[in-house]
Amino acid sequence: MPWQEWVGDKTVVEPSIYAADLSRLGDQVEALLDAGARIFHVDIGDGRFIEEITIGPIVVRSLAPLVHGRGGVLDCHLMVAEPGRQLAKVKEAGGDSVTFHVEAVEDVQVTVASARALGLGVGLALNPSTPVVAALAAADAVDLVLCMSVHPGLSGQAFMPEALPRVAQLRRLLPQEVLVQVDGGISLENARAVREAGARLLVAGSAVFWQEDPVASYQALVAEAEAGVP
Repeated sequence: MPWQEWVGDKTVVEPSIYAADLSRLGDQVEALLDAGARIFHVDIGDGRFIEEITIGPIVVRSLAPLVHGRGGVLDCHLMVAEPGRQLAKVKEAGGDSVTFHVEAVEDVQVTVASARALGLGVGLALNPSTPVVAALAAADAVDLVLCMSVHPGLSGQAFMPEALPRVAQLRRLLPQEVLVQVDGGISLENARAVREAGARLLVAGSAVFWQEDPVASYQALVAEAEAGVP
């Protein structure tokens, strides 16, 4: 599965470009590539599954040559009501992986199979109120499970501490090759605890892009997430 190749044995901080300054997006992404970032999180919201209309495949298309040219990956989080309709568009735009919400589909396996047929990596997302066991039916078919630590939508929300036991439960129940990802409110104050709970993929938006120096903030998050790892 591609995610195992992309991540290896590291804990990865994924800058979330939804929080970026879109007037300087290319420059900010290039600076983070220079700092070692290789997986970028792209939040696609449709105004239906979430209230906000965020960024879409057109932004993926704009970033793909820059990110792919440096050996990077675009990890697309589909916060949309009908994710199956967006898979081909994301792939054509240059997306490398899609994560869709279990709450948004009637048949998880069908959507997973559609994404796989396009050659995409696949993740399954859970809202904070969705039981962890909802991910288990497709656990052997996906690359990752995303445990939301905020309600999907706006950047800058505070981390929900009740996400930590959910992350730990996912890590216990999922096959070892399936990664646990956490998105929402990741910061220097919680990055290590999230990793210790079992997450290997930490999505960070405001903690990177809303800081005076996004590169230094990214590097500090990486150091904190990896602190204590042998």
